[in-house]
Amino acid sequence: MRFRDRKDAGRHLARALLPYRDEKPLVLAIPRGGTEVGFEVAKALDADFDLLIARKLPFPDNPESGFGAIAEDGSLYIIPYYAKTLDPRLVEAIVEEQKREIVRRIERLRGGRPITPPEGRTVILVDDGIAMGSTMRASVAFCRHRHAAKVVVAAPVAGPQTAAEFTRIADDVVILLTPPNFHAVASAYENWYDVSDEEVLAIMAEWERLKRAAP
Repeated sequence: MRFRDRKDAGRHLARALLPYRDEKPLVLAIPRGGTEVGFEVAKALDADFDLLIARKLPFPDNPESGFGAIAEDGSLYIIPYYAKTLDPRLVEAIVEEQKREIVRRIERLRGGRPITPPEGRTVILVDDGIAMGSTMRASVAFCRHRHAAKVVVAAPVAGPQTAAEFTRIADDVVILLTPPNFHAVASAYENWYDVSDEEVLAIMAEWERLKRAAP
């Protein structure tokens, strides 16, 4: 099975998450890629919807790969091997750089406003897929620090080992595809492309329009 695009993936994921509809959850999407998936989930579950800004900590010589991630409240996850082997000064410099990018994205994508409070709520964390899992781990830590009542990790695709690891730190894990030879999130999609800030803003504007139109 492959998803046509993120909208298609979001609709499939929403069906798997329907048991949470009665809990009036808060869906937090990790932008940019998770935004459209999360939008479809929130719409189907009649949930609240917002963006949780988290950033991968990229290697300087290979920015497509990372050694950890940081969420908007400073919740930090570093892959244990790299926590022991990387120069702490390098790590600190990259963390500070990503903190600045988080501030920029909060201003750009959320208009500078605070995130919808997760305290005491069932929170469904959504991304378009989970590769190494660092960004999602930092996002789970964010929700724990903010005292969410329940944290659900949800994605269309992830590797089997990564999916299993999240069962130990989340209250529930809903992942549709766990291919045994998983290499990249993009492989689960027929139409894969980088999402722009403008597309994220358009999705959030559509969400606001739907909320205003709701009875």
